[in-house]
Amino acid sequence: MSNRTVVASLLALVVVAGCKKKQEQVAYQAVPVEHRDIVVSAQAAGTVQPDTVVEVKSKASGEILNIHVETGQEVKRGDLMVEVDQRVPRNNLAQAQADLEVAKAQLTNAESKKRRADELFTSQSITQEEHEQASLDYASAKSAVIRAQVSVETARDQLDDTKVLAPINGTIISLLVSRGAVITSPTSAVGEGTVLLTMADLDLVQVKTLVDETDIGKIKPGLRATVTVDAFPNRPFEGQVLKIEPQAEVQQNVTMFPVLIRIQNRDKLLKPGMNSEVEIHIGRRDSVLAIPNASLRTERDVASAAQVLGLNPQDVQKELADQAKLAAADTGNGRTSLGASTPAAGDSTAKGGNTMTLPNGRTVALPAGVTEAQIKAIMDKRMKGEQPSAADRAILQKAFAGMRNGNGGGRSRSSDAGLYGGSYIVFVKRGTAIKAVHIKTGLTDMDYSEVTSGLEPSDSVLLLPSAGLIQSQQEMQQRVNQMTGGGGVPGMRSTTSTSGSGSAPSGGRR
Repeated sequence: MSNRTVVASLLALVVVAGCKKKQEQVAYQAVPVEHRDIVVSAQAAGTVQPDTVVEVKSKASGEILNIHVETGQEVKRGDLMVEVDQRVPRNNLAQAQADLEVAKAQLTNAESKKRRADELFTSQSITQEEHEQASLDYASAKSAVIRAQVSVETARDQLDDTKVLAPINGTIISLLVSRGAVITSPTSAVGEGTVLLTMADLDLVQVKTLVDETDIGKIKPGLRATVTVDAFPNRPFEGQVLKIEPQAEVQQNVTMFPVLIRIQNRDKLLKPGMNSEVEIHIGRRDSVLAIPNASLRTERDVASAAQVLGLNPQDVQKELADQAKLAAADTGNGRTSLGASTPAAGDSTAKGGNTMTLPNGRTVALPAGVTEAQIKAIMDKRMKGEQPSAADRAILQKAFAGMRNGNGGGRSRSSDAGLYGGSYIVFVKRGTAIKAVHIKTGLTDMDYSEVTSGLEPSDSVLLLPSAGLIQSQQEMQQRVNQMTGGGGVPGMRSTTSTSGSGSAPSGGRR
């Protein structure tokens, strides 16, 4: 073998050995379960809008004579804002009043005729038809007076309508007409009428923001929100989620839902149209048990994670299945807090009977005739790959049935755990042993998750690489095994002589 070939082979072996050594390292970190505060919020941009906006129109048509307000001015309900030409309404009122006087005179005349007709009809000097006609004339005159009175009231209202008054307490935010303009009334014109100005009550404002559909499921009316604007960067404004619009909006292929935030604005600091940053406080948990999200595993990637840790995937699956059965039997065990249980009335735990601590930290009562040592012995057999005997299976069935029938009460959990939390699997290091444990989580801030059941403060969870990284590591290990399984490194060919011990390589001395 030449010197160059020897050096290349040694380098290749060193590289392969380094790859093997690197693949044999278990990439995990044990992190203790700790108490911490978890705060979850959704952030988005929005625009300040008035909570109530009123478009002011005039019921009277004609030329605008005077405008008594300007933009930004605060007015009270009933204040005079705009005056419209009164000539036509005043003439109509005068005509209606004259018609009323005529109607009253006609009513007086008809009343006199009816009185005489009543007397003549009593003495049978006129016929019944003449008497009925006199009564009809009196009724018509009386009706004419009422119509004339209504016309006078209508004409007086039209004259009052020439003075446009403020409908609410608020601020003038826009003025759309000027003095001398001729306007139309929405009650008499074919169109919708002329808008004179817009006003709003700025004591209460809204911020309309668009929230991504991935976060909208966590938002509900009544949640607290904090709004900041560029004009007052160091002064946050507190508000509440008013409503979530049902119709989504798509912007740049992103589906978003409008969310309205209502804010008290008695100081009038927030102006319509201001750009704002909104932070909706979805949830907060103070001093709760929490673990990093990197430690959470699902059923699908438990096997790959077990291989990285050097555990037998089949044994891990058996252990998780046993935990699931015990957890099902423990339903209704009366647990009121994480890592502790409250014995139900009549429970053997309360009577001082046999108990067993589950791998997730819960203490359950065992039925009579079954001990914790028996259960652990059976579990050890299964961990070693031994099949349980008929007697062992009978003990397990008795234990599961007894725990299902003997435990009572209910298990308390966060009211919104179903909204924010889920069920996961974590690998826990207890002493020198590594176990897979079912847990339930609550609120999460995408870095840490609240643990509602399954872990104790003394536990340590293992941070493992992602499922994709684990798969790539396994594929790398397989490639290394393929490279070293043939007795050499691909691409390097041996040049040693196949002749006897006395022969020399080609080109050497004979």
